[in-house]
Amino acid sequence: STFRFLLSPRSAYVSGQVIEVGDGEAGNVAPADWGTPLAGRTALVTGAARGIGEAVAATLARDGARVVCLDVPAAEADLAAVAGRLGGVALALDITADDAGARIAGALPEGLDVLVHNAGITRDRRLVNMPAERWSSVLDVNLGSVLRTTDALLAGGTLRAGGRIVMTASIAGIAGNAGQTNYAASKAGIVGLVRSLGPRALSEYGVTVNAVAPGFIETRMTAAVPLFIREAGRRMNSLSQGGVPVDVAETTAWFASPGSGAVNGQVVRVCGQSLLGA
Repeated sequence: STFRFLLSPRSAYVSGQVIEVGDGEAGNVAPADWGTPLAGRTALVTGAARGIGEAVAATLARDGARVVCLDVPAAEADLAAVAGRLGGVALALDITADDAGARIAGALPEGLDVLVHNAGITRDRRLVNMPAERWSSVLDVNLGSVLRTTDALLAGGTLRAGGRIVMTASIAGIAGNAGQTNYAASKAGIVGLVRSLGPRALSEYGVTVNAVAPGFIETRMTAAVPLFIREAGRRMNSLSQGGVPVDVAETTAWFASPGSGAVNGQVVRVCGQSLLGA
């Protein structure tokens, strides 16, 4: 699956990366049909109402997965539209709630094969001017909720053996970014979580854990960035352009493939070989 991905146009925004491929003895299965490698599998995507999450859900559905789209209740209308278009299921809940893991498990009595942690927020401000709430809310959504729900779904057996967990980090979590100390800290936490959880999840549960680390991706969130900073983000990479949500989605789909069992504990930048953190 790794060669198929890297040699295809689907990896166009992935460049200059080191990817370790292990022996793949646990949970590495060549799909019966490489056109629909996720056929018969169930995937949950958080933050699926729009942007990168919507693109991830659409790409996994294209690959044959039954997609469960999760987002906050305030986005329920958009969420239902995305799920309806993909033939999936909408699940509106607050991922930071203490019982979020239990509610997800209750909605998936037959189990889950792919868990994509995409939900995230920004509350940018320089650290010296940052209220405690801006720090804690970003850490809770971007990192705390990932820890709690992953633990609940693994411990409860909802995520089946041979499953895949894909988290969303950021190059800000690798290189830092001015005015985004809270966001960068949360995404650095994701990087550390993948490195530490990957080997244990594979040995104890037969599940791989990886992360995508997007660079500048053209979304509604980045459209709100001031023009000068936005243009710098677009141009400060080897391709001299921003990526699009499907670039992140294709990398996620590669991690999610049953043929990717030999790829574990990896953080792959989807950034056009950005100069940040190079």
